[in-house]
Amino acid sequence: MTMTTATEPLLLRFILNTFYSGPQAWFFMADDRGYFEEEGLQVEFTEGDTLANAVPKLMGGAYDAGYGDMNALVEWASARPGETPVGVFALHNRSPYTIAVPASGALRQPADLAGRTLVTHPNDAAWRMFPEFCAACGIDPDSVKIEVSDLPHRAIVPLMLQGRWDGLFGFVNTIRAQTLEAGIAPDSTLRHFEWQHHVPSLYGAALMVTPVLRRDHPAAVAGLVRAVNRGLADTVADVDAAIEAVARRNPALDRRANRERLAGTLALEMAHPEGSTLGIGAVDTARLATTIELMARAKQLARPPRPEDLFDSRFLPPPSERVRSLA
Repeated sequence: MTMTTATEPLLLRFILNTFYSGPQAWFFMADDRGYFEEEGLQVEFTEGDTLANAVPKLMGGAYDAGYGDMNALVEWASARPGETPVGVFALHNRSPYTIAVPASGALRQPADLAGRTLVTHPNDAAWRMFPEFCAACGIDPDSVKIEVSDLPHRAIVPLMLQGRWDGLFGFVNTIRAQTLEAGIAPDSTLRHFEWQHHVPSLYGAALMVTPVLRRDHPAAVAGLVRAVNRGLADTVADVDAAIEAVARRNPALDRRANRERLAGTLALEMAHPEGSTLGIGAVDTARLATTIELMARAKQLARPPRPEDLFDSRFLPPPSERVRSLA
């Protein structure tokens, strides 16, 4: 965060979850259409390396806001209470995590994972939440071998289908998009064991801010949320324009795959029924408390946080201004 004069915008350093991609489009729509500027803000985006890793990066002091994983936030808030960022606008009201397996293989249900070998990216958010998945499904996590790979999903999926691994951790729509990029039809070749079905209380990605920004610049936080909310509304209204906003930051973007990825994110990760009542951005505190309780058991958290330690609803736009339909 850079302090400026009264006539200059407040510069916010923003860490993304990954490289510039379709499911971040609302941020870039807000930027391109001047919504941040209208709120007296200048947002400087930096590409990230995973949704889960955005949380500790926000704690490192190099960034003021970011796009991070609500479940990783539970873990960090237990370990370092008072030092973590806080969610202010929840984009994913359904968990995007999955284990993708070959559709033609013998793995038909989560219990079949015992004795198998799965592959994951380093710090993948789904992998980090595997203990919770196992607890919910009655699986001994020690019965599953995990290998870590830096290969992109578009390279991992063909190798998995050839038998090198039995399954792949990731996000449903990320895997689907990169399978398309590999020239493989994802719907006929992959089966998913999705957290949303087996661990339904989990949220996913949220706009987060540091404790310093929330304390010293609450008006800026409110403005940031308003701008992102407007960017989301514009994204829903015109997905093609949203993909062009991403492509301006990443000219090498595979537009077709990322359009599918964005549309899939709207249809899956952001389509929990509570969106029609609470609106996108808000959270159900009882549901969040259920997640905290589950994670405390699965990860043996010493000091489980409270829902209010993780999410501050004061900055949400009025209910009448929230996006409710993502059709």
